[in-house]
Amino acid sequence: MSTLELIIYSYIFPHLTGILFLGIIIYKQYNSIWKKIVFFSILIVLGILVIVYIMPIYWILVTSLKSPGDINTKIPKFFFYITFDNYRKLLPSENIPIVGYFFILQACCGLILFALFSLIKQLKLRVGLIRKTGLVWNMLFIITCLIGFFTTQAISSRTQVDVRYHFFTLIICAIITYIIVVPRKKQFSTNTDINLGFQTKHKERFAFIAPIILSIIGVCIILANGGSKYFYQLLNSIIIGGGSTVLAVGLGTFSAYAFSRFKIAGKDDLLFFILSTRMLPPVVVVIPIYLMYSAIGLRDTHFGLILLYTTFNVSFAVWLMKGFIDEIPKEYEDAALVDGYTRFQTFMKVVLPQSVTGIAATAVFCLITAWNEFAFALVLTETGGRAVTAPPSITSATGSAGMDWGKIAASTFVFLLPVAIFTFLMRNHLLRGVTFGAVKK
Repeated sequence: MSTLELIIYSYIFPHLTGILFLGIIIYKQYNSIWKKIVFFSILIVLGILVIVYIMPIYWILVTSLKSPGDINTKIPKFFFYITFDNYRKLLPSENIPIVGYFFILQACCGLILFALFSLIKQLKLRVGLIRKTGLVWNMLFIITCLIGFFTTQAISSRTQVDVRYHFFTLIICAIITYIIVVPRKKQFSTNTDINLGFQTKHKERFAFIAPIILSIIGVCIILANGGSKYFYQLLNSIIIGGGSTVLAVGLGTFSAYAFSRFKIAGKDDLLFFILSTRMLPPVVVVIPIYLMYSAIGLRDTHFGLILLYTTFNVSFAVWLMKGFIDEIPKEYEDAALVDGYTRFQTFMKVVLPQSVTGIAATAVFCLITAWNEFAFALVLTETGGRAVTAPPSITSATGSAGMDWGKIAASTFVFLLPVAIFTFLMRNHLLRGVTFGAVKK
């Protein structure tokens, strides 16, 4: 049996079989024979495109679970013993501190609590219980971060700084997120709150989401502090990607509001100039930026990469958020101004809550761009430096002994998970965000 036959029988054939059954279901829904043929053909083409798109992810996952003997064979082995040796290569050589398992346990239990309060109707309606449980869960996370700081010992290295101080950053993020999600002076109702004609569901159960995400980051901090070079670089990706996303979305939202609500001289020209910053490919400007960063001391620094990624993402954020803010009726702001609110209070209490879907969609796209960026991260950082992110480190697995495909696949799959989880959590806002404004008033 040839390699092509193995690929067809083991991968493409099952997927095409599922698409065939789906096509039969659609086939029965239409009366005209030509409509049936057209829809069935389009379904087959889309199915093949999905298979081609998912094929690399399938290869990465399977290769990361193979032993080197199975990977280096000429004919792919689809029946093999699953091994986690490739993932163990990413872990530090020393034992993982017990607080690392606390973070993992807290993330898993947080997912269970979020599922319970989301799926069980009786618990979903008890908003006060959700708020108190979320407060207790955030307090447990803060205590775990403090334990992690005082019980782990920093390693002495030329390139790795004392990452234990990132625990305090996690504490600040947890407190700010809880205050935003569960305001202190909020009137609770059993079903919904009505705010300026919009009906919004309670979001208090999302108080469990922040500790889950931050607990996963805490695991990366523990592994990076233990000497894992890869998780130190993954932590750099989280810091740089998250920081640039927050700055780009924040600055882009303020700028978009100004372009949408005020009369600005040369508005169209300014918007085009902002968009033009995305027209040049990175390879064109990487050398001038490298020389500039070397002169001012921003090369191989977190702040330098955050500033650069923010510069490139803010133009996209401005254009995308302007479309969302344009669809928010100005009458709500006029009513708030008549009631005595200032312009800033109107923006914070009227416009911003109604722009959540747009902010979520913009944040997803900005994070993906910063997360996958390779050219600037490769040129503006040193090999084994302080601010090296995960994409350049994955390519460093090449050597005189050949390609360690198992380690590359394992590191790539771990690198794929955070942004995939973030996109999955934002899927509802993302779906509404990309279709917002499709129906005109």
